[in-house]
Amino acid sequence: MPQRSKLNLLPLDLGKETIGERITRLRKERGLTQKELAEKIGLIQVLVSKYELGKLKLSAEMAARFAKALGISTDEIIGLSSNGKENYTPDLKLVKRIRKIKKLPEYKQKIILSMIDAYLRDNLPKE
Repeated sequence: MPQRSKLNLLPLDLGKETIGERITRLRKERGLTQKELAEKIGLIQVLVSKYELGKLKLSAEMAARFAKALGISTDEIIGLSSNGKENYTPDLKLVKRIRKIKKLPEYKQKIILSMIDAYLRDNLPKE
């Protein structure tokens, strides 16, 4: 029979999201598909899906791989810290457009951004 621990560990609050839900949210915030994330990590899409659904437990090495691919800390993956972005999920259509803009030469990027700035300045209420 296993010996019961004599340590009095306090419960650890990692938030309401599971690790899988957190990976899903972070992946979507970055505008990545499961397949794209899998390629960055060196996995197949099915395994990313299983991690997101909680069917596979995240090892320390896989947490580090996911964190590196998503550009965040392992603490954020497991829920010990966040960058205050938990309530904000950018529109995937916008993320894809931004990626396309980033592929343009810098002078064309500046033109597009100045047009966006002018439109927003003229059409949004002043803060």
